[in-house]
Amino acid sequence: MSYADRVFIDNCKQILTEGVWDTDREVRPRWLDGTPAHTVKKFCIVNRYDLKKEFPIMTVRKTAFKSAVDEILWIWQKKSNNVNDLNSHIWDSWADESGSIGKAYGYQLGIKHKYKEGDFDQVDRVLFDLKNNPTSRRIMTNIYNFADLNEMHLYPCAYSMTFNVSGDTLNGILNQRSNDMVVANNWNVVQYSVLLLMMAQVSGLKAGELVHVIADAHIYDRHIPTLEKMFENPQYDAPKLVMNTEVKNFYDFTVDDFRLEGYEATPLKERLEVAV
Repeated sequence: MSYADRVFIDNCKQILTEGVWDTDREVRPRWLDGTPAHTVKKFCIVNRYDLKKEFPIMTVRKTAFKSAVDEILWIWQKKSNNVNDLNSHIWDSWADESGSIGKAYGYQLGIKHKYKEGDFDQVDRVLFDLKNNPTSRRIMTNIYNFADLNEMHLYPCAYSMTFNVSGDTLNGILNQRSNDMVVANNWNVVQYSVLLLMMAQVSGLKAGELVHVIADAHIYDRHIPTLEKMFENPQYDAPKLVMNTEVKNFYDFTVDDFRLEGYEATPLKERLEVAV
């Protein structure tokens, strides 16, 4: 069993047994047929993943690794808010006729701000500080920009990343206001683990822990039958992540610079509808 499997299963079983349902309330999300999409949730789940030990990808359900990496590059490297720059269709439900998701995600990371050292966007400021101010306690990003929320087609779920250097090791905290556990939990863990590894490599550091803080960890009602089947799936050891160690510039990474060795996982047989 991979560590990611154990964390995911424990989290979901805890939500199902101890969580609070919202079936007695009006909810914003809807299924494609217009039915309210209700959830059972647990407040504030915190998970820690030591990237020195293993890469945290689940095996009880196959995670689309390449697509996950492509999306994190779309947000953090391309700083794009247009689905036409993305190779998957996961954002299509929130895009307008031009492909834009509004002033969200990559758009926010690409806004330049003035500092005494010069003008930086959020990503470039992180890269600058990791190399020049590694002892700083201010190395972070935040895309929950209240001034632009009304122009975002979806408010950011994973909204803040804090980086912290201890000795020669880079650690990170991913803050997430909301997490659809069955659809997106491991997807986000994989993405931000890769991001931490990228940031560490180009900064001459080792990747340490990714801490994942979820304010509202929830399971949708229609996902429970599929989730219960996942509990019974075979559990395999975690694969090995292989990165192209020749890449020294964050903006030179491509999806092809990452691959998994020995990834065994059960393919998802049922399509998981995403509530919008």
